[in-house]
Amino acid sequence: MYRSNTCGELRLADAGRKVTLAGWVQRARKMGGMTFVDLRDRYGITQIVFVDENDSALNEASHHLGREYVIQVTGTVAERTSKNPNIPTGDIEIIADSLKVLNPSEVPPFTIEDESDGGDDLRMRYRYLDLRRNPVRRNLELRHKMTMEVRRYLDSKGFLEIETPMLVGSTPEGARDFVVPSRMNPGQFYALPQSPQTLKQLLMVSGMDRYFQIVKCFRDEDLRADRQPEFTQIDCEMSFVEQEDVIELFEGMAKHLFKTIRGVELTEPFIRMPWADAMKYYGSDKPDLRFDMKFVELMDVLKGKGFSVFDNAAYIGGICAKGAAHYTRKQLDALTDFVKRPQIGAKGMVYARVEADGNVKSSVDKFYSQDDLQELKKAMNAEPGDLILILSGDDAMRTRKQLCELRLEMGRQLGLRDKNKFACLWVVDFPMFEWSDEEQRLMAMHHPFTHPKDEDIPMLDTNPAAVRADAYDMVINGVEVGGGSIRIHDSELQAKMFEILGFTKEKAQEQFGFLMNAFKFGAPPHGGLAYGLDRWVSLFAGLDSIRDCIAFPKNNSGRDVMLDAPARLDQKQLDELDLAIVEKPAE
Repeated sequence: MYRSNTCGELRLADAGRKVTLAGWVQRARKMGGMTFVDLRDRYGITQIVFVDENDSALNEASHHLGREYVIQVTGTVAERTSKNPNIPTGDIEIIADSLKVLNPSEVPPFTIEDESDGGDDLRMRYRYLDLRRNPVRRNLELRHKMTMEVRRYLDSKGFLEIETPMLVGSTPEGARDFVVPSRMNPGQFYALPQSPQTLKQLLMVSGMDRYFQIVKCFRDEDLRADRQPEFTQIDCEMSFVEQEDVIELFEGMAKHLFKTIRGVELTEPFIRMPWADAMKYYGSDKPDLRFDMKFVELMDVLKGKGFSVFDNAAYIGGICAKGAAHYTRKQLDALTDFVKRPQIGAKGMVYARVEADGNVKSSVDKFYSQDDLQELKKAMNAEPGDLILILSGDDAMRTRKQLCELRLEMGRQLGLRDKNKFACLWVVDFPMFEWSDEEQRLMAMHHPFTHPKDEDIPMLDTNPAAVRADAYDMVINGVEVGGGSIRIHDSELQAKMFEILGFTKEKAQEQFGFLMNAFKFGAPPHGGLAYGLDRWVSLFAGLDSIRDCIAFPKNNSGRDVMLDAPARLDQKQLDELDLAIVEKPAE
């Protein structure tokens, strides 16, 4: 056998044992008549010692070991003279008496260390080497533990793990599909699923009652730190449930994961926040509640005082940064530049400091008396030493989103976004629809299968934009880690929904006839939720991006630089699929 032990398991109690280890050479160094080699595998690092006086030929062979050589070593466990308290095996070493090189290695393009000298693109190109690094390996081990706990928890609650197909029909709503041509059906295409949404609903119609699946999903959309073209969902559905049933069960699962994976005991119920309040007070449907700085509307306080920027605004809002009055003019100018970035789009920022004596100094002092500024201080509940930051604009929703970015930046600068602190909430009562300027019609905010709140159903005919959905998102530290809804299970209500969304009866039947027909055969009330596994793992690992908790991710352009994908097909494949490439003319 190649090894009797791994490189992470031997301890002082094993001293005197004859063992065989196999792994990769982390580093080798010669000191006098001895050569020291750190041997690494997935489980840890063990120091190997080659002693000249024991076997000069063996020691000579050890001189030629390079980084990442794969070797097999046999020797005796001994207590280290110079112990290393930073690794579990730091009390012992192996005095080698045989060495076999299983495979030499070229010099790797970057160091296989916790802090590597490789840039993102280089490490992505050699991802199989990057995966040898402890931080990336630990992320995948964390992912494994989480999936095991998810399965354990859901199994204990009576869920069945059921696979749904990867080749499905294209859907017109939501993100763009990845499409797959069918050779046996020329001119026709499958789509890769954005979600198993309709299929899990059909499983409820079939009587499966409680379903889950840890499933790959695909969306051809622009990428961000928390998005990849393919991602993994913990997809769940339940029959005979209302919103409270779903929230209770999956809040329980979240608490179970926190306890078993992070050792964090969450005893209090998660906050419930209506979508309208989230947008009013935080400018986001995924507010970060690790810190305060709730928005305060200041129209009554600051409008009509002769400052045209505020006098002409449709919305004026502020945040109070506690203890931040020490900010210098340079820092405040940098914040102004921050909110004026194109991706944020504010035209400027007004600030006011509350001095130690209680007076308020503002960047617009000439327009406001000290009495006016004291009213501002009172409205903001500000105290001496606090800093008030104010934005305004001609569109309330857009200005609140700008204020949200400013709030998050202040939270970051003041050290309030601690990755070891967790603030969990449910955002509920989402609007059923949102207006699309591009489509010039109402679109489903979540998806067209979401059930409206019962009390709002009459407004589907009179004021559909005011209808709220039986939808809920779980938000942790400003990240949406999951979301779901109670579903429509009545074919007539589903048809009404498609009508509001601008579907003709023919189009609705063509796209979703299978679902509406199924509803005619005794569909139970049902609802569910999908968690983003990648986001959960990155949250628990303290990562800013989901990329490093995925074994083989895509880069920011959606490319796999290791496999060089996507790539062109050769002409033979195109001919088999009855496809032709049409080159766009250069602009």
